[in-house]
Amino acid sequence: MKRLVIKVGSAVLSEKNRIAKTRMQNLVDFIARLREKYEVILVSSGAVSAGYTKLKLDKSILSNKQALASIGQPLLMNRYRTKFAKHEILISQILVTSSNFKTQEQSLRAKNAIEALLEHKVLPIVNENDATATEELELGDNDQLSAYAASHFDADLLVILSDIDAYYDRDPRAHDDAKVLKVVNSISEEELTREVTPNNSFATGGIVTKLKAADYLLKYNIKMFLASGFDLSDARSFLIDDEHKGGTLFEN
Repeated sequence: MKRLVIKVGSAVLSEKNRIAKTRMQNLVDFIARLREKYEVILVSSGAVSAGYTKLKLDKSILSNKQALASIGQPLLMNRYRTKFAKHEILISQILVTSSNFKTQEQSLRAKNAIEALLEHKVLPIVNENDATATEELELGDNDQLSAYAASHFDADLLVILSDIDAYYDRDPRAHDDAKVLKVVNSISEEELTREVTPNNSFATGGIVTKLKAADYLLKYNIKMFLASGFDLSDARSFLIDDEHKGGTLFEN
């Protein structure tokens, strides 16, 4: 059975300063369906936005953002627990920082925990330990973290579900004639060093952080698929029906 890392960002999970309940439910239902075909690890953002629903702090201040994450993480996990329970799926929480992937010993500990959970049909939900992290908060809305997870946890594919539905040949917000690049084999240095332009107030990424994640995985010969998290039809077609209708596949 192939192993997937599914990453969902804050832009998908939050709406008008609160958790986007319908999109979260759609995600849960989709993952429940995917588990019939794949082993699934979920990398989920959303802790800061969940915390903001309870306490309105200035997110531009690091200590406030850490506080919001510590408030929001149990709220987020409780929502996942309730929604996955309807599918009789037991979830677990794994909080990591980039340091967990810097040495073989550290990454092996995390991997062993993941393997034990998957062996017992538990869904691991991975997030950054934002409450104590500093530089990790700038990894790119978990894009880089999900790439680390895919490589260190032996995934066959990373799927990023985002407010960005694909990689285009030019900025679709500025060019009406922008075309989707369905398959990408390499990414230029110019693209990797562009300015980060997130679309959502809770997101810290944008297309650049997705490209960096893809570039990292290409070096390890691991595929990445980028698709919309608002409308899951492209991801569903690709992962369940084996039809590449929309979204972008990054592969060697």
